[in-house]
Amino acid sequence: MMSKLYSKEHEWVETLEEGIVRIGISDYAQQELGDIVFVEIPEVDEEVAANESIGTIESVKTVSEIYVPISGTVVNVNERLEDEPELVNANPEDEGWLVDVKMADRDELEDLMNEAEYHAFTEEG
Repeated sequence: MMSKLYSKEHEWVETLEEGIVRIGISDYAQQELGDIVFVEIPEVDEEVAANESIGTIESVKTVSEIYVPISGTVVNVNERLEDEPELVNANPEDEGWLVDVKMADRDELEDLMNEAEYHAFTEEG
């Protein structure tokens, strides 16, 4: 399993198998949001484009856009979030994942940060 890559919008991307990636928000992002009460994510088969909003995460203090770092087609969604949005708080980089996407352009992964780069990025802010 590859390690996660991160976007400047605080999403992570993990390669599941050739051409398929899992996307979620980082631990840093869920801490900034606070208690999450609702997650809106796209449907299976929806086309998504890199750096575009694919939904929202609503917490007790704010509503935040979810930006997808990779273009492609949604092939799986985390249906548990419908009834358990708090999974994003409890385990954002595992059980609290959002969507799986079949990538349209693998080269987009090169625009993302590795874990060390992401930690440096979040400490600057």
